[in-house]
Amino acid sequence: MTLDKSLKVRAGSIKSRNVLNRAERIKRLMDLDKWTEQNIVLGMAKVRVPKISLKKKKKVKKEDEADDKKKKKK
Repeated sequence: MTLDKSLKVRAGSIKSRNVLNRAERIKRLMDLDKWTEQNIVLGMAKVRVPKISLKKKKKVKKEDEADDKKKKKK
């Protein structure tokens, strides 16, 4: 059976996870100084996952290309 095009995962469309596993949560809590070795794993504090938004960079025109375009118009 084939997979429909709408169900395929594209390389660029990988979404950020909104749930961390236990080891990731403990590491994050240690970074925030909210975790010690005496703490119990059950009832662990919630950890907010930072969302990263990637903005597209604006293309900067090179001066040479701009000069070439001006010359072609004349």
